[in-house]
Amino acid sequence: MHSPPLKLLIAKGVILTEHTPVSKSSKRRTRVKLHLNTSINQNIFTACGAGYVTVNGQCFNQSIVVTPEQVFNDWNPQDFDALTEIHFAYLLTIRPEIILLGTGPRQRFPHPRLYHQLTAAGIGVESMDTPAACRTYNILMSEDRKVAAAILL
Repeated sequence: MHSPPLKLLIAKGVILTEHTPVSKSSKRRTRVKLHLNTSINQNIFTACGAGYVTVNGQCFNQSIVVTPEQVFNDWNPQDFDALTEIHFAYLLTIRPEIILLGTGPRQRFPHPRLYHQLTAAGIGVESMDTPAACRTYNILMSEDRKVAAAILL
């Protein structure tokens, strides 16, 4: 049984809704469906859930990096514990203002030594759970910010 959608945020055409299926026999699971009310040709997260994200309707179940212009599916950390300086150096080549690191179902913080190259270059790194990273990316992208979302799946 599904509860009705709950509107979470509306900002500059971005509408975020959360659907929470509730079952007595299973844990609560949250799936976030994201919508953008505009026809611009930029990458947006349209949904995310356990083990996947959807960008412009295309589903991904491996770690990816998303910018307004490109989706990079060759970013290959398997999970948070596998992150190395090399994975963050890859993000340096994209040159965003800020990187949103989606760390999975819960927020985790990488050691600063892993991303020191980014901060030295003036690129901000923010860690958050994956649904928050997707929502934040959509908002910053709609404000024409040079943002990248690095999503661990």
